[in-house]
Order: sequence, then structure tokens, then C-alpha cells
Amino acid sequence: MEHEFWHERWAKKEIGFHEGTVNQYLHDHWPELSGKGTDAVFVPLCGKAHDMWWLHDRGHPVIGVELSDIACKDFFEEAGEKARVHPGEPFTTFRHDDLQLWCGDFFQLVPDDLKHIRLVYDRAALIALPPGMRKGYVDHLTAIIPDGTRILLITLDYDTEIKGPPFNVSDEEVHQLYQDDYQIEHILTNTLAKDHPFTKRKGLENASESVFRLTKL
Repeated sequence: MEHEFWHERWAKKEIGFHEGTVNQYLHDHWPELSGKGTDAVFVPLCGKAHDMWWLHDRGHPVIGVELSDIACKDFFEEAGEKARVHPGEPFTTFRHDDLQLWCGDFFQLVPDDLKHIRLVYDRAALIALPPGMRKGYVDHLTAIIPDGTRILLITLDYDTEIKGPPFNVSDEEVHQLYQDDYQIEHILTNTLAKDHPFTKRKGLENASESVFRLTKL
């Protein structure tokens, strides 16, 4: 999962992980996480997810971090919006009002970058990483977000060996990864129908999605 892997996937438009619509779990469960407030939201490994416009339209300042400049450019172009681009190191930033995409390596973020963040939305970050990278991802996320930050985490699990991403992440693994530093609330697990686009595309017999609400201690 080197940088070149992701750059190649975006260049070839091999982006089956991109939903193209607002995630239903975000729509259904975000109000429980955020309340009536409009706290700032961080979206790690964000791609060009439409979910960020949904969050922005509800008054949340949004910072997404994404390795691919193709994804960052497409995000604004496909919405018919313009962004101010500020080249820099370690991130080039794309800004539209209070919605920002930081183009660069998630692991280059430092606590000062996210000191104002109170909410995190992770639909496609944890499940984008192979097993050997997940603990490093969770440890770094924990290091850079403030105490009390609340996370809406969506995972995917399946029992067949297929080539990810997205990779399968079990509910048990979520507890193993987060239990030391977070309060964990398992909201639901939903079995995917056999005619669901993902199960059909991958030829899976059994697959499910889970939703968690996490609070950093």
C-alpha cells in the first residue's frame, strides 16, 4: 500500500470504493453524533466523497486529507465549484469557503493541524488499509485529534478472500484497535443483500457493514 498504489488507482479510475452518493449511515446516524452543533469535522483518506458536501451543507467546517491530487481536483470540479489552491509542503490545500482538502500523506499531520476538530467521519479510511497498517493508522489518528473528539466509524466485513481495498475489518478488530483510548458504542451491523452492488461486484455470499460511535478518552 505504497503511495504509488493509490496514485495508480486514481489515474486508472479504479475507484470502486467511491460511492458517488451520500452514505446512508452518515445520513441516519450523524445527528446522534453531532447533536445540533456545527463543530469542525475531519475526514481521513477522504477521496472525493460526496459526504463532505453533505457535512458542509449542514454548517460544519470540514477538513479532508487525501493523497491523490486527482481526487482533490475531481471533488470540486464534479460539484461545479471552484477551489483556491495553495501549494505547499507537506500539503497542498484546496479551499472552498470552510471546506478544505489537504492533499498529502495522512501520517504527516500533526496535532496542531487538527486542534479545532471535534468530530471525525471514517467511512473509507480504516477499511482502505491492509491489516498491517491499521494499528499505525489508529495510533496516529489518536495522537492528532483532541480528547473528547467523537468519531462515526463505518466498517465492512466479509468471509471470503478477495483482493482489497476495501478490506474486511471485523467488529472484534475494531474493539482491539480502539478499546485502549476510546469509548466504543456499536450502533448496528447490517447484512448486505446478495444483490447489493458491492457483494455482486465481488461475488460475495456473506458481507456486512457495521456502524460505531467512538469517543476519544
